Amino acid sequence: MNELFDNFGRSHTYLRISITERCNLRCRYCMPPEGIELKVRNEILTFDEIERLANIFVKLGVRKIRVTGGEPLVRRDVEHLCERLAKIPMLETLAMSTNGILLEEKAEALLRAGITHLNISLDTLRPERFEHITIRNQFEATIRGIETALRVGFPSVKINTVVMKGFNDDELLDFVEFAKALSLNIRFIEYMPFFGNGWSEVRLMPYEAMKEIIRSKYSLIPVETGIGVPGPAKDFRIEGTNATIGFITTMTDHFCGDCNRLRLTADGKLRNCLFSPEKFDLKRLLRSGATDDILEATIRMGVILKWERHPGAEELVEMQDNVMVAIGG
Repeated sequence: MNELFDNFGRSHTYLRISITERCNLRCRYCMPPEGIELKVRNEILTFDEIERLANIFVKLGVRKIRVTGGEPLVRRDVEHLCERLAKIPMLETLAMSTNGILLEEKAEALLRAGITHLNISLDTLRPERFEHITIRNQFEATIRGIETALRVGFPSVKINTVVMKGFNDDELLDFVEFAKALSLNIRFIEYMPFFGNGWSEVRLMPYEAMKEIIRSKYSLIPVETGIGVPGPAKDFRIEGTNATIGFITTMTDHFCGDCNRLRLTADGKLRNCLFSPEKFDLKRLLRSGATDDILEATIRMGVILKWERHPGAEELVEMQDNVMVAIGG
């Protein structure tokens, strides 16, 4: 099997594909207050282009693809794209990250199309806070989307919660109760700096502080992911329940040494790290008639040039071309 190794011996088997920059929320940690200048339609990869690139990545060793955005469900006929991706030989897992607003109407079609793993963003269990952070009144739609995803039977449903000190850190125990009630996995994510998202160290809630709050009431049992199964989260089971929680510790305990991820932006650029300013323009090559061999060579070069670890917070804050909604998370 072909494998995508970088200069630090990391094998890359996971590709996140952003299919749109558009989103039906305006989350403050994801999008600058003034919004972003959206690409015109012909600058965004077509379904045929996405499928061709996905096939090449899988040929090179990718075994998991996650469809992201923006909000992927706002792109018309997304379920048809998922069906095409699910049929790629040797692809083992097709996942999606979504804010859940459109899941009530889309969940069954996505499951039939081949999506098996869903990550749903939910940063608060309080409707008024939801509206404050997202600048939209869609809390009930998100909850209905989560309930629908569980009802139709996705093999994996996880909730992603960005924790911000002074905003939702007082809801950690509420989220654990939510996980217990629905036998869910909830992943608490450290607040990360992106251009225009108002990040400051004062608002960073470190993983250890989150864990101590939860351990004040619950016993946490470490969950082993298994040898050769890298992942960003430190996972724990809540003793006596089927619920699990995870912590994604990008800022205080980076996991760069085990990173197996690549990202393809909606306008066709390969990013070898969430924070990397380097982008490799695969769309330009596609539309200029490049062969698969040339595309493969460019992908390999992009992986080889991946840095050992991302910079510290001070440098990340200064990066101008690093807007979360345009990358796909």
